[in-house]
Amino acid sequence: MTDFTTLPDLAVRTLGGSVTAASDESFEEKENLVNPWPPAFRPETFGPKGQEYDGWETRRRREPGHDWAVVRLGLPGVIRGVVIDTAWFKGNYPPHASVEACAVDGPAADLSGADWVEIVPKSPLKGDTAHAFPVDAERLFTHVRLNMFPDGGIARIRVHGDVVPDPAFLTGLTVDLAALENGARVLECSNMFYSSPDNMLFPGLARNQAEGWETARRREPGNEWALVRLAAPGTIRLAEIDTTNLKFNAPAEVSLTAPDGTTLLPRTPLQPDARHRFRIETPEVAHVRVNIYPDGGLARLRLWGHLSAEGERRLAERHRRLLR
Repeated sequence: MTDFTTLPDLAVRTLGGSVTAASDESFEEKENLVNPWPPAFRPETFGPKGQEYDGWETRRRREPGHDWAVVRLGLPGVIRGVVIDTAWFKGNYPPHASVEACAVDGPAADLSGADWVEIVPKSPLKGDTAHAFPVDAERLFTHVRLNMFPDGGIARIRVHGDVVPDPAFLTGLTVDLAALENGARVLECSNMFYSSPDNMLFPGLARNQAEGWETARRREPGNEWALVRLAAPGTIRLAEIDTTNLKFNAPAEVSLTAPDGTTLLPRTPLQPDARHRFRIETPEVAHVRVNIYPDGGLARLRLWGHLSAEGERRLAERHRRLLR
């Protein structure tokens, strides 16, 4: 089975995930659940509520029931697996947890009548451990509800899956065919020593070099590359290659090619810490190979263009099939 943790975390704050409600957050805030960084801990850091933790922690429950938190996914999609991480919670973790999911239309939708589906059954947890639970539910979800039994602390929830964009916001428009939020993914790359190439496809601007793709220093002949599956087949009219924050480790040059070797952007010099924009005219493509020479990093990759008729049909068909 493919490691689902290589798929995007649909709930992470960086992609717009938000913890919208929780039954209790007496010790630590619910928002910590979707922080993008690994959970941290400093012993003997006592605040007015006790020892501080980088996670969500509820009071000791003295009545029947259990605690829960609702997460609105930043990117709706098909969930392939969930990680419930109790990092640093050793004497105050919940013994069991479960996860439910639902799909509603729009971020302001009322969840009171939502059809919640259990995607992770009530399962035992250990302290200070990342628990990975595969999910088999071939449908689109927009929210998850994390249940802990009965109370305690959970550092992070990661909801890994495939992005499913709403075709209503792509059809007939000029769109970024390489955007993760539109369904693009990096399928392969030659090197991801410092950071994942999927970072290039994230929304917004990279705040530092760690939020882009960066390779190790190449000591042998050749160059590094990443293969991007576009949101859907289409034609590209503008390529944006961004090396922001990469001041001493930007590539010397870049090129774009189709899988069959067709040149989309010829080998072109790059400047460090700069956004480069190139008008191009491509045939219909479904995948683009980004070649950097010889190594280095890219903060963002944008490929602006139009979906083909076949691309629009595929997106609409997939969205209709998964939204049930």
